[in-house]
Amino acid sequence: MNRHRWRQSAELCRRIHRRFSSSTASLHPFKPPPFSPQRRVVVTGLGMVTPLGCGVEATWKRLIDGASGVKALSIQDLKMSGFDEDTQLYTFDQLTSKVAAIVPCGTNPGEFNESLWLDSKHGKSIARFISYALCAADEALRDANWMPSEQEDKENTGVSIGGGIGSIGDILDASQLICEKRLRRLSPFFVPRILINMAAGHVSMKYGFQGPNHAAVTACATGANSIGDAARMIQFGDADVMVAGGTEASIDALSIAGFCKSRALSTKFNSNPQEASRPFDCERDGFVIGEGAGVLVLEELEHAKKRGANIYAELRGYGMSGDAHHITQPHADGRGAVLAMTRALKQSGLLLNQVDYVNAHATSTPLGDMVEAQAIKSLFSEHATSGALAFSSTKGAIGHLLGAAGAVEAIFTVLAIHQGIAPLSLNLSNPDPIFKEAFMPLTKSKEMQIRAALSNAFGFGGTNAALLFSTIS
Repeated sequence: MNRHRWRQSAELCRRIHRRFSSSTASLHPFKPPPFSPQRRVVVTGLGMVTPLGCGVEATWKRLIDGASGVKALSIQDLKMSGFDEDTQLYTFDQLTSKVAAIVPCGTNPGEFNESLWLDSKHGKSIARFISYALCAADEALRDANWMPSEQEDKENTGVSIGGGIGSIGDILDASQLICEKRLRRLSPFFVPRILINMAAGHVSMKYGFQGPNHAAVTACATGANSIGDAARMIQFGDADVMVAGGTEASIDALSIAGFCKSRALSTKFNSNPQEASRPFDCERDGFVIGEGAGVLVLEELEHAKKRGANIYAELRGYGMSGDAHHITQPHADGRGAVLAMTRALKQSGLLLNQVDYVNAHATSTPLGDMVEAQAIKSLFSEHATSGALAFSSTKGAIGHLLGAAGAVEAIFTVLAIHQGIAPLSLNLSNPDPIFKEAFMPLTKSKEMQIRAALSNAFGFGGTNAALLFSTIS
């Protein structure tokens, strides 16, 4: 009986197997995923908070005029109010770099009004880097005239805003509570204040945007990566509009001390702060730490046209690479920078001699500036050495905004195209020997037709990004 049941079960299994094999054999292979045609991405809104001022107009005017946002660092700038006076004085004395590019605060035009952004409904959960992002995003969205109320529009609008470090000051204050055995005083908002993705989170919550909510963290390439990633999301149909950029607020004791110990910051110009950030100059000795935010509204071309949006430029190319070499130093031949720029150019469909301007990453460090200059010269060849290619580093005026740098400088690049002015490199009085004859960074802002321009951003860990913008055709 048991043997008979076993035979019946075996026969049933064979029948099921034959039926299944027959049915699966008749199925056709899956078709490829349904990718939509290439979607073009344009810039329709700009917003920024920088050491030159709060707002695009204030910052751009001062940049073109050759103003500097760098100043002498004070004890108050270190944000150590929770520590006793002796500790504050000792810490300040130990810092080898005493210059910084600080956002001007106040209620006057062109100043960052802290009360509007730090004392809002969610004030306790908003750290300074988040408030900068909220301010810049608000300006960009108003500039783009994009404040959607329809559910479908909100679902098709996303946010991609990253940061390099976050709120180190909050971490320092929290660690002090542990040292003083007062941990029960720790704020329940501690974690939401330090998480870098909360800048994007707060922007999305403020406006009800339900599209992609993204935050890149790629050191000093963060702002550029955030913009490039956002463009890809539009190209792939994940969103029609993206609010994209980078933010940073790391003018604090621990952040500055850390960069001082790594010998990355300028120390020779403590008595002449406005001369400290000097990209491409022989006297450069390190970067000047800065703060701020840059945010762009990116939009699918047909979507922008349909609603009659003002279009600043098209984002045609986004290139990325990794040096795979050293945690802070680029490869001596600049291969990582060359690869990132080459990939951006390839994606754009433009030729080397069609690029009119390059906004260089050059931070005012001895090695980094020289390597990037070599990379530009190597890639663009005669187009660069003939003087046909204009290039500069705007960090001479604003210092190095770390995670916000790539975004703020992308906005400068867009404005260079839109306004027909290539901004100068400040404090370039004795150019590096790599520069000869016509191959020279701009020492004065130059009125010129700019149809296509590159913006470079490179970060610790060997991460490189290049964005290529052009006029719309």
